[in-house]
Amino acid sequence: MTNLDAPITYAGGCHCGAVRFQVVVDPEQHQVVDCNCSICRKKGFLHLIVAQERFTLLSGGDTLTTYTFNTGTAKHTFCRICGMHPFYTPRSHPDAVDVNVRCLDGDQLSRFQVQPFDGQNWEENVDTLKPAN
Repeated sequence: MTNLDAPITYAGGCHCGAVRFQVVVDPEQHQVVDCNCSICRKKGFLHLIVAQERFTLLSGGDTLTTYTFNTGTAKHTFCRICGMHPFYTPRSHPDAVDVNVRCLDGDQLSRFQVQPFDGQNWEENVDTLKPAN
């Protein structure tokens, strides 16, 4: 018998496989944010923001590099080998981890509900983002 309320552990990583991680998600947290800001739109990032204790970097910490801009709060990490952005520290939740659902193994996107977010007008809309679980 399956417990439908049990957390689900997803694995993911970058394109070349150097960076690998796991993230634990509660069933009611299967909503992701599709931000239209300049960087998210270009990267195609779909945001799943989780508490740090729900994220585990399994390998590849030494291949990650960081890009910052504007306020410098967000730490946009990416694999320096393949250039993928599997997760980062978001400006909206600097004590959390923002996982790119498109970097989860398999076709997991269909398990999530995508919510648009007007990141082009970030300051006016940031308060609409849910706290990290």
